Amino acid sequence: MDPFLLMVMVILVAVVFEYINGFHDAANAIATVVSTRVLTPRQAIMLAACTNLIGAFYGTAVAATIAKGYVHDPAGVTQMAIACGLMGGIVWNLVTWWFGIPSSSSHALIGGLCGGVLGQTHMNWGRLMWNEVPKLTDGTLDHAHATGLWPKLIKPMVLSPLIGFTLGVLFMVLLTAIIVRLSIRPSKVQKWFGKLQLISAGMMGFSHGMNDSQKTVGIIMLALTAGAANHAFDHSPSWLQFMQPAKDGHVPFWIIALCAATMAAGTAAGGWRIIRTLGHKMVKLQPVHGFAAETAAALTIGGASLIGMPVSTTHVISTSILGVGATKRFDAVKWGLVGRIVWAWVLTLPITITLGYLFFRAALMLGWAG
Repeated sequence: MDPFLLMVMVILVAVVFEYINGFHDAANAIATVVSTRVLTPRQAIMLAACTNLIGAFYGTAVAATIAKGYVHDPAGVTQMAIACGLMGGIVWNLVTWWFGIPSSSSHALIGGLCGGVLGQTHMNWGRLMWNEVPKLTDGTLDHAHATGLWPKLIKPMVLSPLIGFTLGVLFMVLLTAIIVRLSIRPSKVQKWFGKLQLISAGMMGFSHGMNDSQKTVGIIMLALTAGAANHAFDHSPSWLQFMQPAKDGHVPFWIIALCAATMAAGTAAGGWRIIRTLGHKMVKLQPVHGFAAETAAALTIGGASLIGMPVSTTHVISTSILGVGATKRFDAVKWGLVGRIVWAWVLTLPITITLGYLFFRAALMLGWAG
């Protein structure tokens, strides 16, 4: 296949992934505000779509991590490996969406990409970047700017849900103490936090856009880098030369706009199966609980986005809800359902790595991959 057309195909698959990511993860921003009846589902979806769109334009640190932080020599990754990785992520997202299980689109994407690269390199695990620590001018190691799967995926995968849970507990304990100390009547608590939850839901949607939209931006940047290395632009129409990656690594506006609009459209399509799980089945929420959970999750995700850590918005909001719910009563949380969700989290990386690998090997057998 013509290298340019193959690159365009990969970008289209990335856009499909982004759209599915939008409706798969729509629950992250709107489940709590719907379950507390502060907004109708339609109103909540529009709020989430708008704030997702705005958040996607704020920063590109996460995109840089996806494009350069997981694979040695990104220019050597084939377009087919990227496409197969995306397909692995898409399949897992659709399966978990169908069963209403809040799993991580982020981990599905990264796992699929790693699987596609392993398929291309015949299981050469050394091709993946595990822990690259740069040196400062004085020769000491700069651990704060380390890249690779360990510092940029595995550590955040463990720490971000714990932070979300902890902040959920702390915010709920603090709010409860304030309400009790000021002797605020339940009707006023309901009214005030119903209004405050509009802000927290907007913050959650904004942080979701900051993190999740940028992941697909990074994949498209990786596809363009690989395309340029394989001379995909040598015979492309002159009016499409704007797609060539900048030598300074600058992320073009058109990629951010494409991913932002696609995610917003996917979010607007909704994800009712997962919304029911997050907003209704795990724990019964009131506006004050929704405000605490959304604020805790938004701060965790926003902080990770600023330092270039792709985290799972699903994991963070889920554990924030659990933290808030656990302050009511430990048995207020339906822990059996939580166990099934945790299993989905644990299985996401190995399954998507396997899917990405198998898709590439199948493409190789069919003669689609060189």
